[in-house]
Amino acid sequence: MSNAAVTRSLGWRAHGLLSVLVFAYAGFFIGRQIMSIMIEPIKQEFGASDTAMGLISGLAFAAVYALMGLPAGRLADRGSRVRLLAFAGLLWGLSTLLCGLATSFWLLVAARMLVAVFEAPVTPASLSLIADLYPVQQRSLAISFFTGAPTVSAMLGLGVGAWVIDIWGWRSGFYLIASPVLLVSVVLGLLVREPRRGYWDANGSSVHAPRHNLRQAAAHLFSNRPYRLTVLICTLFSFSGFAFAMWNTSFLIRSHGLSLQHAGILAGVVVGGTATVGGLFSGWLTDRLVVVDRRWLVWVPLIGQSIALAFMLSYLMWPVQTAFHIGSMPVPTTMFWCALMGFFTVWWVAPLFNLLTQLVDSWERATAVALQTICTTVAGVGLGPLFIGALSDMLAPFSGDESLRQAMLLANVSLFVALLLLLRLLRQPPFRQ
Repeated sequence: MSNAAVTRSLGWRAHGLLSVLVFAYAGFFIGRQIMSIMIEPIKQEFGASDTAMGLISGLAFAAVYALMGLPAGRLADRGSRVRLLAFAGLLWGLSTLLCGLATSFWLLVAARMLVAVFEAPVTPASLSLIADLYPVQQRSLAISFFTGAPTVSAMLGLGVGAWVIDIWGWRSGFYLIASPVLLVSVVLGLLVREPRRGYWDANGSSVHAPRHNLRQAAAHLFSNRPYRLTVLICTLFSFSGFAFAMWNTSFLIRSHGLSLQHAGILAGVVVGGTATVGGLFSGWLTDRLVVVDRRWLVWVPLIGQSIALAFMLSYLMWPVQTAFHIGSMPVPTTMFWCALMGFFTVWWVAPLFNLLTQLVDSWERATAVALQTICTTVAGVGLGPLFIGALSDMLAPFSGDESLRQAMLLANVSLFVALLLLLRLLRQPPFRQ
């Protein structure tokens, strides 16, 4: 591809649509993240166990998300992705408002499940759009901006959200996060045009989608072994990553004695800030290295996650110790390891998402992302928090408040398995030399 052709991707339209997608994704993701600082107050109001909170913060959402993910991906592959995002965002915002109005635990569970219905199209439609906005050699950085949105929203959702919830209660958190998504839905619906599908593919947009039903589409994708292995790796990374994010605030409260407000601020700002920088850096680095050797799409995640695992274990095992104070807020010494872990823990996202868009054709790209997102959501949002919550309850009679620390340590086994699978991915046809 010529330099002139590559330059066409750098116009204001591509960057403008990417900016809208990033802002929208941040808004959607705050809805998941803010649950981590609502665990303790919701648990107290409804008298729920850690297992029940793992259900409401994870599995109830993930189960519905998984059911709706594949149909949402097919809709994005066959229709206007921009209009789909606008419609989904509008209904997502209204459903989030219903969460704040719930008067019982099970009504809140039902409202969270409704939110999942309208969040299902977001990731597949957005990544399909990004693949049509940027060529392969610039796509990792563009994807890192998009996937970095949750880390920025973590700083706002956990920092500002902790302050709002501490003053006005957990219901106010849902009212707070619904407004930006409603706004961006209007912008998408009225001001954004649909880009041409398959613009940067070798065969352009001339290839039309076969008339596969949902089962046939899924079977076709999973017959692709490199795609199947990439999805499994992403799933394992998500299992430990989402579980950590959901329980980190509670870990700081129980094991380090912080208040809800201080724990939420530290968890959001430290992890969110370093993960934002780390995600953008990994995308930038991958785009430069992949020109030399395509295998860097795998080597970057392998190196980053290996380092992140070491820092994660240090963070969780470090003894209670205060390094310094920021005003009245104590900052535990272990937050140093948390910051380093946050920088490296997102190094898998942009390279593997870029790889995924290259392993499939343009007519099935949103469906491919949807299947990947279903797996990562069920494992990460669904099973990860529930696993830690249930394991913490099991260990509580023996370990007390330290049961959560031990459960979070055990969840990192999935990281080690994912690292082994990355080595196996390097032996697949796309990378075999």
